[in-house]
Amino acid sequence: MRARFSYIIAAAVVFACLFYLSLPAAAEAPAVGGQFPDIPLIAPKDKGQADYLGLTPGKGFRVPDIRADLVIVEVFSMYCPYCQAEAPVLNTLYGKIEADPSLRGRIKLVGIGAGNSTFEVNFFKRKYQVPFPLLPDDDFSIHKVLGGVRTPYFIVVKNLGGGGHEVVFSQGGACGRADDFLKKVIGLGGLKTR
Repeated sequence: MRARFSYIIAAAVVFACLFYLSLPAAAEAPAVGGQFPDIPLIAPKDKGQADYLGLTPGKGFRVPDIRADLVIVEVFSMYCPYCQAEAPVLNTLYGKIEADPSLRGRIKLVGIGAGNSTFEVNFFKRKYQVPFPLLPDDDFSIHKVLGGVRTPYFIVVKNLGGGGHEVVFSQGGACGRADDFLKKVIGLGGLKTR
């Protein structure tokens, strides 16, 4: 009887191990020095927002397709109080970039609303007067590929030309003061400014 019980326990352990090993590996947040995941996105339908990114409205794209030297990707949620508090800082950051002729067009911002529908993303955009494009991720599919990061989360992607790119910053939490974050992004991205 005791041998039979030991056999059942051993079989259960083996089964559990095989089941665990068959599960897909959890994605991790994009690492500095690595590449941004090859995630298919849809450009905003609004012509001004798509033009800002250098894309065709409503067409598919990948983050490295955005016409800029550096792309700041914010993963946010309209339900995240930290993201709500961060919105004015990012609006200031956007304003500083667009007001500086040596940065305008070279650094772009885009937000991805984790678990947010088009309606929710647009609501957030209107409520917090966000000037840069925000993209929905209503089924969390993008969020999962990005490692299921907590919000807000920032990833800075440097376009290397010829289709190449590199993550130069990947971190969760508040970005801090707009001036300080901008200096950090410029430094990590190796941008030469006036």
